[in-house]
Amino acid sequence: MPAPPRKQLRVTLGQHSLAGLHAPVNQDFHGAMLPEGALLLSKGIAVALADGIGSSRVSQVASAAAVRGFLDDYYATSDTWSVQRAAQRVLGATNAWLHAQTMRSDARFDKDSGYVCTFSALILKGRDAHLLHVGDARIHRLHAGALEQLTEDHRVRVSSAESYLGRALGAGAHVEIDHRCWQAEGGEVYLLATDGAYTHLDAATVHEALALHADDFDEAARWLAEAARTRGSTDDITVQLLRIDELPDAAAPPAQLQREGLAMPPALAPRARFEGFSLVRELHMSARSHVYLATDDATGQPAVLKLPSVDLRDDPGYLDRFVLEEWVARRIDSPHVLKASAVERPRAHLYVAMEYVDGHTLAQWMVDHPRPDLDSVRGIVAQLARGLQALHGKEMLHQDLRPENVMIDRAGTVKIIDLAATHVAGLADGSGEARALAIEGTLQYTAPEYFTGHGGSARSDLFSLAAIVYQMLCGQLPYGLQVSRIRTQADVGRLRYVPVRHLRPELPAWVDAVLQKALHPQAAKRQQAVSEFAHDLRAPGPEFWSARMPPLIERRPVLFWQCTTVLLAAAVVVLLGLRAFGR
Repeated sequence: MPAPPRKQLRVTLGQHSLAGLHAPVNQDFHGAMLPEGALLLSKGIAVALADGIGSSRVSQVASAAAVRGFLDDYYATSDTWSVQRAAQRVLGATNAWLHAQTMRSDARFDKDSGYVCTFSALILKGRDAHLLHVGDARIHRLHAGALEQLTEDHRVRVSSAESYLGRALGAGAHVEIDHRCWQAEGGEVYLLATDGAYTHLDAATVHEALALHADDFDEAARWLAEAARTRGSTDDITVQLLRIDELPDAAAPPAQLQREGLAMPPALAPRARFEGFSLVRELHMSARSHVYLATDDATGQPAVLKLPSVDLRDDPGYLDRFVLEEWVARRIDSPHVLKASAVERPRAHLYVAMEYVDGHTLAQWMVDHPRPDLDSVRGIVAQLARGLQALHGKEMLHQDLRPENVMIDRAGTVKIIDLAATHVAGLADGSGEARALAIEGTLQYTAPEYFTGHGGSARSDLFSLAAIVYQMLCGQLPYGLQVSRIRTQADVGRLRYVPVRHLRPELPAWVDAVLQKALHPQAAKRQQAVSEFAHDLRAPGPEFWSARMPPLIERRPVLFWQCTTVLLAAAVVVLLGLRAFGR
């Protein structure tokens, strides 16, 4: 019996706008995007409106540019970006353009006559609703007896009769955009309106409009706009009504990673044919996956095929993470991150195809180089940092960086592999998962914040990188097994950094200062980015050069107490001798 079709996001939308009674043009502008297919899955549905300011003769240009630019550019951003990042990046660019237009015109002497407007948008993605807002247009949620205002009016009241916009698009070179996110519910109705509309509307009126025009939201929006005019509004009036008709299933995986219709691979052996590949040999067999070296029958190019473990084929969470690896790899363009196989063709079975790296793991390199020189470590770190930067630039966290997940090919190129634990902000949107909270990586290399439930960030990957550097230099981990035992914030406070110079006294003191900062138990006290850490290892700043030599009790506690005991014993002997001599 075939599985029922997955639910997807569906809405009903209506909108209408009226020009003011005394204005030559309508300075409001509105629009919406209701995409289908991949764009609906990756970006969702967007509804936006803008309101120009009456003191400007070009404000209608600003409103149109803001809405059109947002709806065009938001859907062109990376599908790995979160809604917040994508929307705010687009609005930041729009704001800069509007401000530049003002500064090139006569309005540079009077900003209130320039390219300035309010902006409000509602984005629905998956099961999440996102609000972006600046100015004094409003977004409301309709209840039985009230309109719940979801936005804040950025209007400064000078007196009961006088006020001005404190924030708006184009008013300055930079703008602060409000962002809110919440989990949407099916059946909810939202009202977006400019001040010419909402000052004359209430919940009862909206309910009346919906009752009169239940099957035509455009007509309901027109009815509300005319009701506002009838009740005394002389300003431009814009009304947008949106009802959520259906939401995706709460337990559904990110739709971009859906694997329906793909069969589980059969048992395979070397020299077998599979999906256009010829298997050469096994590379790795574990409880989590079966990995083979293969050649593409069409091109002869080598590839690595990863098949799901037989024991975990009934685990949907595992299978979702399994297909994630290739999806991530196809969106990262870096020589230091494993690439997906260049072969793209329809598949009948669930598997992952990646490039083949002819080399060895960093774990093996560490066995071969138990006491590496600092320059060799720096070279590897610089490449790892560039790979992590490529991930972080797409709002991705690797979350399982360890020596076994780093390859070094025969040319010396370092590549980050095993992307199955990667957290992608763009996929987390819509699933109710605001941050990466789960511990996906190997415990010894996982940052403390994961164990306390605070989730990860780019600084968490930095912690893992620094732990690897520490291990490369001295063969041990900075906190041993203490990190994996963390359960509370108090446990985090008990972590004590052990200087790497205890085992490698020939290393400069600043190396410990750089590592100690990157390995700080509190994420906020680490370097801001992996690039900063890599730079500090090559060109340490004054804060690291001035780092004091740790006292002997920190560097060699056993030796310290041995010396102390000897000195105390000697003092006792001397005192006893003096006492005897005195007699």
